[in-house]
Amino acid sequence: MLPVFKNSWFPTVFDDFMNNDMMACATTTAPAVNVKEDENAYTMEVAAPGIKKEFCRVHINDDGNLSIAIENKMEHKEEDKKQHYLRREFSYTNYQQNYSLPEDVNKEGISAKVENGILTVILPKMKKEETKVSRMIEIS
Repeated sequence: MLPVFKNSWFPTVFDDFMNNDMMACATTTAPAVNVKEDENAYTMEVAAPGIKKEFCRVHINDDGNLSIAIENKMEHKEEDKKQHYLRREFSYTNYQQNYSLPEDVNKEGISAKVENGILTVILPKMKKEETKVSRMIEIS
């Protein structure tokens, strides 16, 4: 028969881990973000199903980083005087993230739109001015 160890600290540690304010943060998720690049721009796609453009903010912050904030307030309520609610669901979702931009992004040309539950941010690249390297070489 195997010995049984009675460990009094395990339940306490487990309870302390599971029953604290950190668990609320661990159960929240950030929206998925896709980033594409082509020769003219970077494109960010932020999944935000059901979001309206009024709830989105995209701006360049004081540090020169791209800041995206989404605040979604959805209230599921239907008034019916003949019934009373046993459960009502209110959903308030806030998301804010700062992104460091590549050096070749034209910060003045950034644009954004919301369509079909996706916030799309276009980060145009600065036009590369190719310097011509042709010159006369002196022969000594």
